[in-house]
Amino acid sequence: MSNGDIFVGEVIGTAILILFGAGVVAAVVLNYSKAKDAGWVVIAFGWGFGVLAGAYTAAPLSGGHLNPAVTVGIAIDTGDWDKVHLYVAGQMVGAFLGAVLCWLVYFAQFRANAEEEIAQPTLGIFSTAPAIRNTAANLVTEIIATIALVLPILAFGLTEGLGESGTAILIVSFLVVGIGLSLGGPTGYAINPARDLGPRIAHAILPIPNKGGSDWSYSWIPVVGPLIGAVLAGLIFNVAF
Repeated sequence: MSNGDIFVGEVIGTAILILFGAGVVAAVVLNYSKAKDAGWVVIAFGWGFGVLAGAYTAAPLSGGHLNPAVTVGIAIDTGDWDKVHLYVAGQMVGAFLGAVLCWLVYFAQFRANAEEEIAQPTLGIFSTAPAIRNTAANLVTEIIATIALVLPILAFGLTEGLGESGTAILIVSFLVVGIGLSLGGPTGYAINPARDLGPRIAHAILPIPNKGGSDWSYSWIPVVGPLIGAVLAGLIFNVAF
């Protein structure tokens, strides 16, 4: 894979991931959306389908990591760090662009929300927030949830033919759905630094009326937690397998 292919693939794939993911949250929470109040299960599957569409699209160009935690976990396993910066840069740009696309899709709903007597906060559409604010607990949740993502992904590579057939991406998509359903309740399961930080920056920049704040004091947890989880997953994989 060339440097350009890696960067472009990760930009496109991650943008699709965030378009689907932030899009399903917007669909469920914004007033005047036809999917209003559809619930957590819909959100979990929306993110899973985002992984499915984004990773299949990016796979021919970059392998479809779409997540700095996955990239770091693979680098720890293989010892190859040469392309990590290209993957992460593409993922951050793609996550930002995906958030912008989501805002454009739901532009009318964001405007209508701003005109409500009590406007809904919109940060949660773009990034994660804990149900209960507890720094240690929130960090541990993100670490464990990311291990639950990255360790199976590394193990899938041991199954002959799984990657070549493309089935691995389908399985990872369902893995993300499972993490959302089982482990997503405490923090909203960022499990991906780019998924949280890129859209959080987009939310701060976009002209969305009545944003309801940016909560930068929490923003380090969905970045640091998944990175720690990725390192631990890589180390566990190297020792156990």
